[in-house]
Parts: sequence; structure tokens; C-alpha cells
Amino acid sequence: MPELPEVETVRRGLEPALVGAHIDRVVLNRKDLRFPFPERFVARLEGQEVIALGRRAKYLLADLAGGEVLAMHLGMTGRFTIIKPVCAGPDGGLTEPGGFYYTAATRGAHDHVCFELSTGHRIVYNDARRFGFMVLLARSELDSHPLFRGLGVEPLGNELDGALLARLFAGKAAPLKAALLDQRLVAGLGNIYVSEALHRAGLSPQRAAGTLAGRTGKPTRGADRLAGAIRDVLAEAVAAGGSTLRDYRQTDGALGYFQHRFRVYDREGEPCPTPACRGVIARSVQSGRSTFHCAVCQR
Repeated sequence: MPELPEVETVRRGLEPALVGAHIDRVVLNRKDLRFPFPERFVARLEGQEVIALGRRAKYLLADLAGGEVLAMHLGMTGRFTIIKPVCAGPDGGLTEPGGFYYTAATRGAHDHVCFELSTGHRIVYNDARRFGFMVLLARSELDSHPLFRGLGVEPLGNELDGALLARLFAGKAAPLKAALLDQRLVAGLGNIYVSEALHRAGLSPQRAAGTLAGRTGKPTRGADRLAGAIRDVLAEAVAAGGSTLRDYRQTDGALGYFQHRFRVYDREGEPCPTPACRGVIARSVQSGRSTFHCAVCQR
């Protein structure tokens, strides 16, 4: 499933094509994705100008001039492709203006939604397993909507620091990894990047989350290290275009490559990359998910 860096990469890829454009036409190739499309979905979108494209946790948020927000979740295999306009050149041949966008010639078997824009671009949503979904809601009701009202702090923002982690986790006996994956505490973190951040911070995924707070509630050194590691690993992953494991693609069709920088994720049996550490990366299962860590340097 795409995690925060992958969704942020998609947002940055879509933004130049979407923002400032009008949605001239919406084509639905089926009646639903994970859930049915909202009532009058096409009519509410057609003619609308996209004035901003944001992200909250793992959701893409397209602000429309009429006051509604198109919220989109990629599910497990959802991806967007931008198809640029093709026009006749001065020599009678075909030219493709600009170099950013990926051109797809034919409709794919799992292309479920197509947004035709006033600029001539088309944005196609493809989802083989159909676990993604799209909803329309009023911007004024976004924070109170069931999908968003319980979400925690954004880990890419300046708000995330050791003191905040200490406050969030104080008194919690749950394993540290489980606490980090709790979307009510920190929004958008997923299995891959939590494993990577914990290794960088030298913290075991199995230790109690409450140990990041001292007796007086102040953050421990581990809390400060973890906050910095989370920010760093997410920023590096976004810069690398995310991680491609199965179905993820950027909006130009390219693969992300942060998976080549993994220190522990999917590295079971390999030597720990921490300098001077003689440990070996081990795999365990926590809450039904694979956890990768080094028992020697992660305490």
C-alpha cells in the first residue's frame, strides 16, 4: 500500500497539471471503487476549477472553486497517470508540449476514472484491486468528517518533535511500532518507514511506547532521535520518488527508488548497516505486519 511519501510524490506530480485547470469532463468506467461514487459525482465535478491540491495523511485533497473537496485514497494499487495533449507541429508531425508528463496511448484494463481538463490534459486513475476510493465533501466540514476528524499530527510538519512524541506516548504500554502506526496519534506513517525510522533512531519496535517520556514527562534522547529520524526518512523518500515494491508508480510512469536505500525493511538475514554493529536484521510479526530490526543496536 502506498505510504505517505508515495502519496506526497503523487500530489507533487499532479499539482502542475491540476491546479488552475477546469474539469471539463469526468468519465467513469464503473459504478464504484471500494465504495460507490458519491451522489451526482460527475455533475458536481464537471465545470469546477481546481484551486489547490493538498494532502492529509494518505489522502489527496483537491480543493474546488465551488467549495467542495475531492478526497482521494489510493488504496493498495491505485495510481494516477497524466496524459498530455498531442498536437500537430509546424512540419505536420505530432509534437508533445513539455517534457514532464508520461504519455499513455491506450486505455488500460483497470482505468476506472478519467478527468479531462481544460488544458487538454487527461488524468487517469487506475486501480487493479479497487481498494481506493473518492469522496466529495464540503471544505467547511473536512475536519469533522469521519475520515479526517480522528487523524493525528502530520509527521512532515514542524510540529513533530521529541516533546510531542513524549506527550502522545506517555503512559502507553503498547509497542512503539504499534503506537507509531496509530493514525490517531501520527497521521500517514506506514509499516515501511516506521521500520526504517526506528532503526535510524536505535530504538526497538517492541519497546513500550511510554518509555519515550521520562518520569517528568519530558522527552528522552530516544524521543528526540526518533522525531528527527521520522522527518529525515520521509523527506529522503519523497525526494527519491517513494518506494516501488509492487504496483506503485509516479504520475509520469516512473518508479520510485527509495527501496534501494532501505536499511532494514525486507533485509532479513543481512548484516546490520549500522557502523561497527555486528547484528543481523531479523524479521518478526507485530499486529499482523512484518517488522524488520536489529536486536543488537535497536534497544
